[in-house]
Amino acid sequence: MRGATMKVPSIRVTPPGPKAKEIIKRDETYLANTTKTSPIVAKRALGSVIEDVDGNLIIDFTCGIGVVNMGFSHPRVVEAVKRQAGELMHFAGQDYYYDLQARLAQKLCEITPGSFPKKAFFANSGAEAVEAAMKVSRYYRPRGMYIAFLKAFHGRTMGALSLTASKAVHREKFHPLVPGVVHVPYAYCYRCVYRQTYPECGLYCADIIKDLYMKTIAPPGDVAALFMEPVQGEGGYVVPPKGWTERIAKIAKDSGILLVDDEVQAGFGRTGKMFAVQHTKVVPDIITMAKAMGSGMPIAATVFDKRLDFPTKGAHSNTYGGNLVACAASLATIEAIEEEKALANCTRMGEHMRKRLEEMKGKYDIMGDNRGLGLMRATEFVEDRKMKKPAAKARDAIVKDSYEHGLLMLPCGESSIRYIPAINVSKEMLDAGMDVLEQSIKKASK
Repeated sequence: MRGATMKVPSIRVTPPGPKAKEIIKRDETYLANTTKTSPIVAKRALGSVIEDVDGNLIIDFTCGIGVVNMGFSHPRVVEAVKRQAGELMHFAGQDYYYDLQARLAQKLCEITPGSFPKKAFFANSGAEAVEAAMKVSRYYRPRGMYIAFLKAFHGRTMGALSLTASKAVHREKFHPLVPGVVHVPYAYCYRCVYRQTYPECGLYCADIIKDLYMKTIAPPGDVAALFMEPVQGEGGYVVPPKGWTERIAKIAKDSGILLVDDEVQAGFGRTGKMFAVQHTKVVPDIITMAKAMGSGMPIAATVFDKRLDFPTKGAHSNTYGGNLVACAASLATIEAIEEEKALANCTRMGEHMRKRLEEMKGKYDIMGDNRGLGLMRATEFVEDRKMKKPAAKARDAIVKDSYEHGLLMLPCGESSIRYIPAINVSKEMLDAGMDVLEQSIKKASK
């Protein structure tokens, strides 16, 4: 890749090209089916640009599903990884000690909401961080139930999957799951299941938890924790209305239930705050994080009030959690976010993206709802705005046409596209991607 002098996007051959097709064939022969969304075969990437194996240069609006928030191969992170790999790659940090892990834990306890003493448990994925939160909450409050939200995504391991309620395909054929999880509707104002209108609704979708669910199928004394995404990710990048998160937190606190804030997708600057819950006044008891935490190195954490710590050694542990190279990458990521003022850039560019999306919405009727915070944004596509019938085929066509013309994006929800460019993206790069997006939406509108 030629850096700043390269023309982006640049499509030499419509993806997937001949080299890509060979690799895709091998992948489909030997790898288990997962969640492939676009036939892009990357060779290398830098910042917000991906070069595929056929020489195409593609603008990235995915960040590896929110993993490389500071862009691909950030120099500070790359250097930290190289340096640590040359010194020590693994030393079983759950059984022994090393400074890097302790320093990262201290940093996470400092930057997460809440001035009280905290502790951190390191893991390797968002699902594992959620599993740890389930065990922390149940060990502290020996109760067998949890409350989660419909359309939520918390992971695919059996415990996390029990909380997940995003798509039927995630749960189909895997029952029985962990028992005792009660799901309630999320605050999805564009498609309110109660047919209410905000703010006249008085946050009915929050109050119904205590007024109905807790009086029928979720007795508060049996519930260990309430799991909440501050912005629903896989469910459609749904942003709850003002005051909803605070109401949910109060209901949990008043009921003696721990509040778990799942920041796996929304954390590390994605919304313009280090953690999305900081857009509210809520201070969770437990926070889970992963994805952008290591800029591509597999690392996750569960940070919690110190009083919740396991009193017995061995109640919970793992092997690779807090791997040295991953810890080095995470510290470098946090330093880069802070020193480069990436949160401020995310807020500015997020507002610029919001304005451009609203301008497009004025032209194209298939854009039903634009929503988001910072550079965690989405458009929900509909067949008509009055009936709001989801337009999944149009959404898929836009994703396909966009990558064929040099912009990579991801679907979410039933008919939405999520836009997650690097939080340090330049205005020029952002606009170049938005130009491709608009042309693809224009074609789909016809």
